[in-house]
Amino acid sequence: MGEKPLKILACGDVEGSINAVFNRVRTIQKKSGQFDLLLCVGNFFGSSPGAQAEWQEYKSGAKKAPIHTYILGAASQETLRFFPSADGCELADNITYLGRRGVFTGASGLQIAYVSGREGQQDPTPAHCFSPKDLTQLVEPLISNNQFRGVDILLTSQWPRGVWQYANSPVHTITHTTQPYRVIHTVYKLPYYHFAAVEGVHYERLPYRNHVVLQENTQHVSRFIALATVNNPEKRKYLYAFNIIPMKSMEASELVKQPQDVTESPYSRMVRENTLSDLTVQEPASQFFFDLGKKQRGGGRGQGGRDRPKQPRRPPQPSSPCWFCLASPQVEKHLVISIGTHCYLALAKGSLTPQHVLVLPIGHYQSVVELSSEVVKELDRYKMAVRTFYKSKGQRCVLFERNYHSQHLQIQVVPVPEDKCTTEDIKEAFLLQAQEQNMELMEIPQHTDLQQIAPPGTPYFYVELDSGEKLFYRIQKNFPLQFGREVLASEALLNIPERADWRECKQTPEEEEGLSKQLRDDFQPYDFALED
Repeated sequence: MGEKPLKILACGDVEGSINAVFNRVRTIQKKSGQFDLLLCVGNFFGSSPGAQAEWQEYKSGAKKAPIHTYILGAASQETLRFFPSADGCELADNITYLGRRGVFTGASGLQIAYVSGREGQQDPTPAHCFSPKDLTQLVEPLISNNQFRGVDILLTSQWPRGVWQYANSPVHTITHTTQPYRVIHTVYKLPYYHFAAVEGVHYERLPYRNHVVLQENTQHVSRFIALATVNNPEKRKYLYAFNIIPMKSMEASELVKQPQDVTESPYSRMVRENTLSDLTVQEPASQFFFDLGKKQRGGGRGQGGRDRPKQPRRPPQPSSPCWFCLASPQVEKHLVISIGTHCYLALAKGSLTPQHVLVLPIGHYQSVVELSSEVVKELDRYKMAVRTFYKSKGQRCVLFERNYHSQHLQIQVVPVPEDKCTTEDIKEAFLLQAQEQNMELMEIPQHTDLQQIAPPGTPYFYVELDSGEKLFYRIQKNFPLQFGREVLASEALLNIPERADWRECKQTPEEEEGLSKQLRDDFQPYDFALED
């Protein structure tokens, strides 16, 4: 590529400790050579007499910053007086205030987008806050350019709400975050690096993608990094050094490379649900009570269970009797193993093995892509609990879903003994049988949100292996309904081909009752629904 990377430092809230941060920068530069820029997010100024005296030394020219320093505007009412106007300007030699919002372009072509202050909660917006209009005015000129590829760096004081979705969570509680408006989602898709502060903690999120897998062209990933306060007593990281080549100088193939640990965008689902919550009235989830011989959290408290949390919206109602809605008279209650708040676990009817189970939503949803975040969260908890249960018995866990000729979501969870085959054998069996039937079963990235690949209403078949690998097929027509069972029952895996069709494996209600009771007892140590 030939382009020399820029060396940049990013800093969290300085809060008036200007000498401390510049002394630290001098130490770093003495050891690692000169850096090109220092970018400060959060509150740069402090309100104490000592902090004001420190600043006066730089403002008067008695002291000079050892590096070109760019800072955001006021994030609090108290520090507004340090900024002469909303427009950017030089505050002291080598210290520049970027402005209320905009894009700074350096001589190298490096682009830095910035939004000063906190999200405004009132109208008119206070001078130390920003509004959705500010964000729109930032984004529109950028995305209207056909040559636009993204910005290299985004600077904000506040964290985006839920930035930790699909990734590692912050160690500490985060309180001041921005709402997931659509325009904010667009802002957060812009950068290669996004720096924020004001929470007093250091947090580096796994990189997230900015495109919909299998539907959109591959885009660059984004990296969110929050920095702590300068000189914090816990010694949390407040200074971050990195090298960067401006996007405009990068080859397209290099720019869109996807690291192995890339995740789904944390914002897309929140924006969608935020929009839906504006259009729907919140209603409580239906209440259920089944005597499973043990106290069940949520579902086990019957009609009087007042501490059950509310779902964000009522699931659609079935147009005809449903065998899997837990409130339906048709549901075979003796198969139920565990009941949570939003989901339940049941023995599969005509099961492949005695421990073949289904994870299902309590309400009527047709597929995973239609679930609210609360339901998805509990669904994932059940999946994890069953995986752990199988692992304790020396079994691999295979999950699959068929959203085709089905009325109610069923996640089939099947154990395969570890001594029978490897995870690679299972994957190869699915791919081979799909190929034999002229179906293109594709591997998708591990952190991919299925909702991004298959919008509601899309027929699909989906497999998840114990390694985290995922296989996906967008169903066209004439899909074999027993495909998942046929693969697992094949000679290469469980070697029980006679059990491929569940209708050939029917048992009497008494036999099913016995299997359910045994499974309920075995699963009890892993059943989080019994915790409360």
